[in-house]
Amino acid sequence: MSDPRDDEFGFAPDYDAPVPYMQRTRDYYAAIGYTTAYRWAHYTEAPFQPLKKPLSRSRVTIITTAAPYDPTKGDQGPGAAYNGGAKFYQVYDGDTSKAHDLRISHIGYDRKHTTATDNGSWFPLPQLLKASAAGRIGEVAPRFFGAPTNRSHRVTLDTDAPDILARCLADNVDVAVLVPNCPVCHQTTALVARHLEANGIPTVIMGCAKDIIEHAAVPRFLFSDFPLGNSAGKPHNVASQAQTLELALKLLETASGPQTTMQSPLRWSEDASWKLDYNNVAQLSPEELERRRAEFDKQKEIARGNRAA
Repeated sequence: MSDPRDDEFGFAPDYDAPVPYMQRTRDYYAAIGYTTAYRWAHYTEAPFQPLKKPLSRSRVTIITTAAPYDPTKGDQGPGAAYNGGAKFYQVYDGDTSKAHDLRISHIGYDRKHTTATDNGSWFPLPQLLKASAAGRIGEVAPRFFGAPTNRSHRVTLDTDAPDILARCLADNVDVAVLVPNCPVCHQTTALVARHLEANGIPTVIMGCAKDIIEHAAVPRFLFSDFPLGNSAGKPHNVASQAQTLELALKLLETASGPQTTMQSPLRWSEDASWKLDYNNVAQLSPEELERRRAEFDKQKEIARGNRAA
């Protein structure tokens, strides 16, 4: 796991690098029996819109992949197992003047290293409202928007991204902050950000899956090297959440062109071994892989039924 020379030279261990989520995902699904490799969205150029006015005079919205809590849809609480029944399949919106209970049980966040106890770590509305009150941004848009986590590129590109654009235009949104959670969420928000920028709305993505976002070529990306599910900062750490949003706003102001990535200086912990765990087939027994295959098939059936409904 490390080289004896690391201490001599002050090197970090090789695994202390951004988690390779695309390769981990390919290897994981192959190991549980799905042999057709998923094709991640890949572009080599990105659209780019500079800010049309200072942030202090801009109307800013949030685009999230989190889902509104629905008590009829099973366990969605902290540490809940993956719950395909809580997924949503159409864009939704929410009133930013109200508090919202948004959860991430329906997607593949890092359930080993974070427990989803603080939605401030994936939904930065409280921090955005504070930024508005302080004059850092002009105002928070009247609505935020929920983007469905679709594995289908076509559905995201042809249906969901245009729907979100239309809602942003209806609300006279100047800037969009996008906050993904799972690996496919990161691809979803990348495609939505590209569509918004191509149609005149500057964007920034706050995320944790660097390889997926950069593979899709987005305008601006704030990378937090945290476990999935913490794109807006550390849980129960308001200072971290405030700093993460401020870095995203600064990136909106300073990026000189597309495909600009800024890495947050914050670290999850001094021990980076958490990066070895997420969907890493080298860490999973044959029995655990078999159990996960059965659970995945079960969740697919639930999702199929929900889409039909």
